[in-house]
Amino acid sequence: MEALPKQTPIQAVIVAPEMTTLIGIGDMDGVVLPAESALLVYNFGGVGTPATLRIAHDAAVEPLGEAVEGPASISFVVTHEVMGRLFGWDSAAEHGRRYHLTSEQRAIGLALRDYPAGTFCEAYRTGKSIELLCETGRLLASGELIPVAADGVLSLADSRRLVDARRIIDERWSEKLTLDGLARACGINRAKLTRGFRELYHCTVAEALAERRLAEASRRLLSTDLPVSKIGYESGYLNNASFARAFGRRFGVSPSEYRGRTLAA
Repeated sequence: MEALPKQTPIQAVIVAPEMTTLIGIGDMDGVVLPAESALLVYNFGGVGTPATLRIAHDAAVEPLGEAVEGPASISFVVTHEVMGRLFGWDSAAEHGRRYHLTSEQRAIGLALRDYPAGTFCEAYRTGKSIELLCETGRLLASGELIPVAADGVLSLADSRRLVDARRIIDERWSEKLTLDGLARACGINRAKLTRGFRELYHCTVAEALAERRLAEASRRLLSTDLPVSKIGYESGYLNNASFARAFGRRFGVSPSEYRGRTLAA
């Protein structure tokens, strides 16, 4: 698809009052966007350039209509309320992140972008916009999207291995996990696991494991009557003191105080 001249109006599809699709680049005059919205930009890549998704929390401050991602990209402007209600997304937490598009996402996006003008064009693009948004939501929720490395050093294969490591942490958090064990399970060396994990997730493997364990502990404190010491032990802490210290650093109160305050509220 050829780049749209700057004086040509951008192609906008009003999917719903809460969502607008923007296709290509061009003049934004007359295009009314939903307020308090996030931005999802799909760039379909090319020779030597990966196909990616970029997420921004506040669409109002983004350079919409300009060739930031490439003239043949498409963008979704979706309200924060819809993203949270339908998909449980926190666009503030996702702000600035980039992900590799899956082949399915790319196929849906290209079909949306390249559908010829005609009687059914708007209806078709509306349906494809909803399909692509839902597929993106599913992939983000399941952790299947591969983050783009910040400096591009990590290969896509290595990024997939790091995602596998994160999935092991999320699923086997209660086990005694080690760096060497994770590296072997994912087919990556320890140094690349350590460096790559920080690059993709902005934390260490140990920090990710601790966060997962403490999140589960906080859930159990509110949803069960198990003793605090048992919850701590089952969350990977060998004694109550170490559990209380870690929990206090994360939540600002002791496990007992957390349970009491939250239930009282």
